[in-house]
Amino acid sequence: MPHQRIRWLAGLTVATGLALCGPVVVAKEAAKPIEITSFSGAYLAARVAEGDNDLDSAITYYKQALAFAPDDVQLQQSLMLTLISQGRFDESLPYADKLKEVPDIERFSRLALAVDTFRKKDYQKAEYWLKLSLQADLDRLISGVMTGWARLGAGHGKDAVSYVAKLKGPEWFDLFKSYHRALIADVAGQKDKAAEAYKSTLENMAAGGAAPETWLRNAEAYARFLAREGKKDEALAVLDKSEEFVTGRTEIEALRESIGKGEEIAPMVASPADGASEILVNLATALNRGGGEPFVRLYLEYALALKPDSDIALVQIAGVAEQMKDSERAISYYRRIADSSPYKQVAELQLGLNLADLGRNDEAIEHLQALVEARPDEMRGYLALGGVYGSKENWRASADLYDRAVERLKEPEPADWNIFYQRGIAYERLREWNEAEPNFRKALELNPDQPQVMNYLGYSWVDKNMNLVEALEMIQKAVELRPSDGYIVDSLGWAYYKLGRFEDAVRELERAVSLRPEDPVLNDHLGDAYWRVGRRLEATFQWSYARDLEPEPDVLAEVEKKLQKGLPPLATNTAQDTGASRAKPAPEKAD
Repeated sequence: MPHQRIRWLAGLTVATGLALCGPVVVAKEAAKPIEITSFSGAYLAARVAEGDNDLDSAITYYKQALAFAPDDVQLQQSLMLTLISQGRFDESLPYADKLKEVPDIERFSRLALAVDTFRKKDYQKAEYWLKLSLQADLDRLISGVMTGWARLGAGHGKDAVSYVAKLKGPEWFDLFKSYHRALIADVAGQKDKAAEAYKSTLENMAAGGAAPETWLRNAEAYARFLAREGKKDEALAVLDKSEEFVTGRTEIEALRESIGKGEEIAPMVASPADGASEILVNLATALNRGGGEPFVRLYLEYALALKPDSDIALVQIAGVAEQMKDSERAISYYRRIADSSPYKQVAELQLGLNLADLGRNDEAIEHLQALVEARPDEMRGYLALGGVYGSKENWRASADLYDRAVERLKEPEPADWNIFYQRGIAYERLREWNEAEPNFRKALELNPDQPQVMNYLGYSWVDKNMNLVEALEMIQKAVELRPSDGYIVDSLGWAYYKLGRFEDAVRELERAVSLRPEDPVLNDHLGDAYWRVGRRLEATFQWSYARDLEPEPDVLAEVEKKLQKGLPPLATNTAQDTGASRAKPAPEKAD
């Protein structure tokens, strides 16, 4: 079903451990440039192209608009920001220079000029460009930390550390300040100050909850520092603490392996430009909470202008491209990540998923199969490839793949629950319930109370009129854990429907539809429940709406039949056996 495929692809990133937010704009194929004969035509074309995330065309049209109005500050601003967002940083600099004294845009124009002077190692000039007439908290933190790095570059390491320490701002500044104090002291060779700042940042777990990526970056930097100081056990203890905070991070696993082998460990940051890039990445990731993707992308492009090979910036900006439904752009970023990077495996997995998202399934499968063969004990490869098979409803290939994965698991760990969950889904879709059910139970054994597994297993039991009391309790618990998940709420409503509790079904199905109004199956379910409680007009409306949402052919046929004849009386079509084949819960991967 189309809606199921979308839900599959939305969940596939869990296989890599990257969490993504909701989309803002949808990338479209670049349109053939239109002939422009007026300022208004050029400006309108630029805005439309920008809204479609076709930034190269937007740049072309903004330049054409400027030909009609070369002194228009708003146009210069739009063009500068679009150039930076598209990774054409050097082209933005002439416009940044023109806008350097314009208060409303200086936060971006002067930042661009500061980045350029960092690259040229003209640190005194960089500090000059970082002085702003108007400063919000975010700008004050960026300019303050970057000024610290500029002072280090100018040879004033001691002053640089104290300058960052004295920055005034809200409490949320503290994590970023202490982390960059540590980095600056580390690069300056002030080992005692670096150790103190790294340690205090590591102990600030509360701030880490608000900015987890920055907290983890500090943990990695601290472990690198300790390893270089010959304190191997202490370095590994720091990595242990980071894995208590979040597990499965490839960069932490790679660093642990390198320290264990006694390899030479590089510092996290080696230069003022690296440090300036780091604060921009830190704040961009902290801001990436959904709804601000263009803004986040802008700061990440500044970071890449300072450090083009920054693997953390490339991974993050590729994720932003995915959030904006720009899979081609995401692929281009992933391909820039070096083979030696600990993020390379994640990048290759995500690259394969983006190929699938573009409908290039054969390429995606070939790419992901190669990854599985190269690293047969890496479960994320199986999850990614299995997800692509699932999006094509090739459940036999999916089941066979997960069989291979399970064979590689000598002693399954809690983190392996998803392999068994996806294997169960594949067999359930093949109508091989005797193979499916043990896998769902194994997933719950490894990860008790996992809401997606409880939902899928409970729903399946209800659909088969099995273990109805346990099934209802299981789905109710899943809803308690995920009250805003429309698909899980739908499962509860449909369970009530199957049990003949139609008023309860209406209540839950109305809530499910309010959470997922775009799903035709959920709307179809609500129509059925309305019919059973005598709300025939509303039932007809709901079925009509489900039909207009273009469901899969089997669902569409049932909906059209109900629009013509309604539902049969319960005497011949009981709540426990509706006759219609119902869509199973979407096999999304839970985080």
